[in-house]
Amino acid sequence: MIRAQVLICGGTGCTSSGSKAIQQAFTEQIDIAGLADEVKLVQTGCFGLCALGPVVIIYPDGTFYSRVTAEDVPEIVSEHLLKGRVVERLVYADTGDQTVENVADVSLSDTAFYKAQHRVALRNCGVINPENIDEYIAMDGYQALGKVLTEMTPEEVIDVVLKSGLRGRGGAGFPTGRKWSMARTLVPDADQKYVCCNADEGDPGAFMDRSVLEGDPHAVLEAMAIAGYAIGANQGFIYVRAEYPIAVSRLKIAIQQAHEYGLLGKNIFGTGFDFDIELRLGAGAFVCGEETALMTSIEGKRGEPRPRPPFPAVKGLFGKPTILNNVETYANIPQIILKGADWFASMGTEKSKGTKVFALGGKIKHTGLVEVPMGTTLRQIVEEIGGGIPNGKKFKAAQTGGPSGGCIPAEHLDVPIDYDNLIAIGSMMGSGGLIVMDEDNCMVDIAKFFLEFTVDESCGKCTPCRVGTKRLLEMLTKITEGKGTMEDLDRMEELCYYIKNNALCGLGQTAPNPVLSTLRYFRDEYVAHIVDKKCPAGVCKKLLTYKIDREKCIGCGMCARQCPASAISKTDYTAPGKKLPAMAIDPQKCVKCGACMSSCKFKAISKE
Repeated sequence: MIRAQVLICGGTGCTSSGSKAIQQAFTEQIDIAGLADEVKLVQTGCFGLCALGPVVIIYPDGTFYSRVTAEDVPEIVSEHLLKGRVVERLVYADTGDQTVENVADVSLSDTAFYKAQHRVALRNCGVINPENIDEYIAMDGYQALGKVLTEMTPEEVIDVVLKSGLRGRGGAGFPTGRKWSMARTLVPDADQKYVCCNADEGDPGAFMDRSVLEGDPHAVLEAMAIAGYAIGANQGFIYVRAEYPIAVSRLKIAIQQAHEYGLLGKNIFGTGFDFDIELRLGAGAFVCGEETALMTSIEGKRGEPRPRPPFPAVKGLFGKPTILNNVETYANIPQIILKGADWFASMGTEKSKGTKVFALGGKIKHTGLVEVPMGTTLRQIVEEIGGGIPNGKKFKAAQTGGPSGGCIPAEHLDVPIDYDNLIAIGSMMGSGGLIVMDEDNCMVDIAKFFLEFTVDESCGKCTPCRVGTKRLLEMLTKITEGKGTMEDLDRMEELCYYIKNNALCGLGQTAPNPVLSTLRYFRDEYVAHIVDKKCPAGVCKKLLTYKIDREKCIGCGMCARQCPASAISKTDYTAPGKKLPAMAIDPQKCVKCGACMSSCKFKAISKE
């Protein structure tokens, strides 16, 4: 009889940190201890708390071990699994303000990172083995599909999705039910319709969809079959980037298992409904996150956007009516069908229902994956769930929506996060990347970083995006090098709005957002770069000056040995109490690499 389960994270983050070696060590040690018939080893998807991986959770008590190594496994097996004694040194016990007398009593739900979350799209991630369809079925998997095929009409399915208030989680926030309704009704006599899933996820810092596919792939397959029934389609395509090998592997396994169980293919549940799904691997083109470019790529052509209208609901993949939703959107569908529209609509805000998954990264203590109700404030996410800014630094801004979004300053920390509120303050939800920045970040450099990404990823089909973003980047580069003028700020702003109003697709239309939001909230930093020829955060190399405090310098010469440009030499000055002459930096030779500052143990070198 199984008396304990050992859950090991098999997501990309923990896998890269050695979770496969940990799993192998558990297999060996459990066998050595004679516990093979009593302890079940389960590889799961992402638990969410990526900063503390590899993660191991032992049930039924829910002990949460973090930063586990293969060398720790013998102790866990002998102490916890054999003797029932928790290995306290490995327990993650951050409960926020709650006092804990015994860390051994702390479980997953007690931690500050998890107790403020509400998991819907991520409900099975870190809970089930994603490569075992039976475990998904045990968690009510495929019940929603059975319900719609045997108890509901397509119109009733669409009505439930409409009433739930679910909006597209890919970034634009278009009502999912409306999209499905259009695909069903606008071309009622179409001989073929398609259901597509956008698993391309190209935003820097975003890994929400990847984690769902790695941890709960059957939820997406089930939802796509439900969508197919609702709009009258019998074929689905999942467009997933090839850089997600674990997600691709688990999707292939899930599709094969669903076929074997009769949950994909012909005559599903004996109802006469046919639906199949194929994978299409993307080559990592950011523009293929745009729906028409994605469909063009599935067709085997160069991924470029098409003018709209006609919209995909009328003329999409292969010229047929098509719906496209992203992974997170689909992950909500089975639960909406089973628990009802009112249940989902009870979460969130008036115009943004349900929960939202965010990939929390950057200058934050607890990087990882979080799912919170819409309307949760940025302060709650950063300070309560994320654990705040490390090293005593101050929060400066948070970038949401990746290259398409904007920077949210500290003054808006208490704004409830939903689609409309973010747009009102100059940002957008995007797919859910949330990058936190502190006082050491230069906001001009941040805008430049995202413009560099956009310029590189532009497909080049339309002039406003192809040329306009390039000109924007040139002006930003000019400013970061101390060569900008105040007139450049006006020209940049004018060009931003021109690109937004004239670009062909969403990539170009939203590309200026990082520039506009940083100009709006951090204009003083732009002025400092232009007027004072200084980067207040000390990031922009061309505006930095490295100096050696001759009173602190002991003359050891370590900085000179590390300097690649031979820009450091001895002076004639010896500070009081020091034995050797102080060093000095020749600003004309200095390449501003920072090697000298990093090597100085006496903090005698500073940058201005």
